Amino acid sequence: MPKRRGNWGELTERGIELIYGGSHLGLMGALADACLARSGRVIGVMPRALVEKEIAHRGLTELCIVESMHERKALMADLAEAFIGLPGGFGTWEEFCEVLTWSQLGLHRKACALLNVNGYYDPLLAMVDRAQQEGFLRDVHRELVLTDTDPERLLDRLSSYVVPAVDKWIGRRER
Repeated sequence: MPKRRGNWGELTERGIELIYGGSHLGLMGALADACLARSGRVIGVMPRALVEKEIAHRGLTELCIVESMHERKALMADLAEAFIGLPGGFGTWEEFCEVLTWSQLGLHRKACALLNVNGYYDPLLAMVDRAQQEGFLRDVHRELVLTDTDPERLLDRLSSYVVPAVDKWIGRRER
C-alpha cells in the first residue's frame, strides 16, 4: 500500500519525540494521541493552573508541571531540538515568535518552521516578507522561518537545516 502524504505518524517513524504544551484538547492533543498510538514518546509541559483546570493530557509519556507560562516556554525550548508551529491562535503565534526571536538573537541555534496548511500562515508570511523588504529584517533572518505545506517535506527540511550564526542588528547602511 502506498504511503499517505501528510502522515504525522512520521514523527514516531523518524524517532522524533513530541514536546508540546501538554493539553488533551485541539490540534496538539490530536497530534499527541496520534504519536502515542504509534508508541511515540510525548512530553507535555503545562503550568499547574492549567493542570488544575483538567486540560492536561493524562496519557503522555511524561507531563512536566511548572509554575508559570514563562517556565513552560523555557523548558519546552530547552527540551526541543527544533520548533514547528501548526495552525493555531495567539498562544501558538506568541510561542513561535518568541523562539524565532531567540534564534535571531543567537540565544539558541534551533530551526523554526511553520506548517502552512491551506495557506493558513500566508498573511503572517506576507508580513515577514514586508518587514524584510522595508529593512526591519535582514535577509538571513527572513530565512530563519522555514515553511512548507507538507509535514513530511517540512521534517526533511528541518533535518538538514543549519541555523546561520549572524548578528541581529541592522546598521543604517546594511540590510
